[in-house]
Amino acid sequence: MDQESKSKQQLEKDLAQALTEGEMAANDPDEAALGRLSPRYVARAQAEKDPIVEETNIVRSVIREIDDRYDDYMQRARANAKGERDEGGDGSIPSDE
Repeated sequence: MDQESKSKQQLEKDLAQALTEGEMAANDPDEAALGRLSPRYVARAQAEKDPIVEETNIVRSVIREIDDRYDDYMQRARANAKGERDEGGDGSIPSDE
């Protein structure tokens, strides 16, 4: 048990030495935490078909909608799709901008 006591004391001494030696970090803890965060990024995938249009068509094939919530979007999407076929457009999804 004497050997075990000495190894514990040695470990404690090594730990204390490791914690007290060297330069202390001069960084602000908040800034250091921000630096450890993974960067924000956006992953985009090019889709052949607009998923909103596809889902709306599926829903409309099964039920009748009470309101015309997606009618404007569907008209713009159809016009955009027709323009792509006629003009070879860029495949972008219509936006409200």
